[in-house]
Amino acid sequence: MDAKNASRAEQPPSECARCPGHCCYGRPGAVLLITARDINRLARHFGITDQEVRRRYLKNRYTFKVGTDHACVFLATDRSSQRCTVYAARPDQCRRFPYGRPCPYLTRDHGKPS
Repeated sequence: MDAKNASRAEQPPSECARCPGHCCYGRPGAVLLITARDINRLARHFGITDQEVRRRYLKNRYTFKVGTDHACVFLATDRSSQRCTVYAARPDQCRRFPYGRPCPYLTRDHGKPS
């Protein structure tokens, strides 16, 4: 990856700037699958072991803990910013979203597809 694309990978797409972090909340039927590679990336990010990442942040073997509002454990608690606190080390599934399509959360108007 060249420097220009590496820098781009460390910042959310511009359309995310107007979003309150919808994709960071667990929706009924939605699952964020965490891989061993994701765990290792987070471990390196925090300077801890893979086992410590599992102990601190995973709900079970394959997904993160969530807050009472079902938000990802890494979503900033400052509601004015609503940003991922581990963006540079986020899981592969988060990196790929919205999978080459328009973001489904930004194409909705009050819960209805546009």
